[in-house]
Amino acid sequence: MQIEKKDIRALSKDQLRDFFVANNDKAFRGNQVYEWLWSKGAHSFEDMTNVAKTTRSMLEDNFVINHIKVDTMQRSSDGTVKNAVRLHDGLVVESVLIPTDTRTTACVSSQVGCSLDCNFCATSRLKRMRNLEPGEIYDQILAIDKESRLYHNHPLSNIVFMGMGEPLMNYNNVIKAIDMVTSSEGLGMSPKRIMVSTSGIPKMIKKMADDDVKFKLAVSLHSAIDEIRARIMPFSVNFPLKDLREALEYWYRKTKSKISYEYVVWKGINDDKASIDALVKFCKYVPCKVNLIEYNLIDDGEFQQASEESIMAYIKALENIGVVVKVRRSRGKDIDAACGQLANKEG
Repeated sequence: MQIEKKDIRALSKDQLRDFFVANNDKAFRGNQVYEWLWSKGAHSFEDMTNVAKTTRSMLEDNFVINHIKVDTMQRSSDGTVKNAVRLHDGLVVESVLIPTDTRTTACVSSQVGCSLDCNFCATSRLKRMRNLEPGEIYDQILAIDKESRLYHNHPLSNIVFMGMGEPLMNYNNVIKAIDMVTSSEGLGMSPKRIMVSTSGIPKMIKKMADDDVKFKLAVSLHSAIDEIRARIMPFSVNFPLKDLREALEYWYRKTKSKISYEYVVWKGINDDKASIDALVKFCKYVPCKVNLIEYNLIDDGEFQQASEESIMAYIKALENIGVVVKVRRSRGKDIDAACGQLANKEG
């Protein structure tokens, strides 16, 4: 019976060094291989050209590299790039490169499918198959970094976890991937250029604060009224706004990091004065900014883009209390690839 080989990227550098010592080789060989796996993004052991052939054969006998493959890549007229990413077991997730005049942002997935049930979101219609491994998350970022260099002549500048899945339900793997992205042995990116977007899981927001993470936090809010939020995001009945508020206050006390609220305004759902007033009140609890997001229709159902008048009413009310508001227009419409709205959501 054939034994399934372990993905070598599950090993730490120290574990790799120990492996080589246990196999009568030099410990520094582990450093070499670790650099190939992460800094250089090797897809196979054959790529490791400064490692002896016998050593590469030994690695081949013991391990695999479960690297992703960009199955299809679509480029929009506005420069947006959408990747359909095939994993080693045949499952597919999506990632997106979003360019502006000054930067490029990678929007990455953290799960195959999603654990939650947001009614407006295409991904929520897909059963959660599994969590992504740290290497699979890292690979999405590495692929987009290469595309950024190729198509926009500069390295990737920002990362948002707003693709498929709820990042805080794959917390350990997301943190490991971010640790590698920010490490000098990985991409060396500042954690301040990374944003993790959650649909709002209070205990995990508190855990992030306790873990003293340095990246930014975004919350898919979409309503500051429990009954409306439950209609939009049914799972939120288990996480009422008072609990979310407490967690966000805790986050800010511990991190002093401002929160971004992601907020889609839908016609006949949250485009009324009561909804605006509720958001204004919620924004007073913790220093924040608000991103009003243009909605990408997934069908002709109840979720329809609100009028410009409704958007302007939100902007005016929020700016009146000093909250910075940005309107995020959908990108890559000709390839259906807005960030987060890979699945019509930012979180």
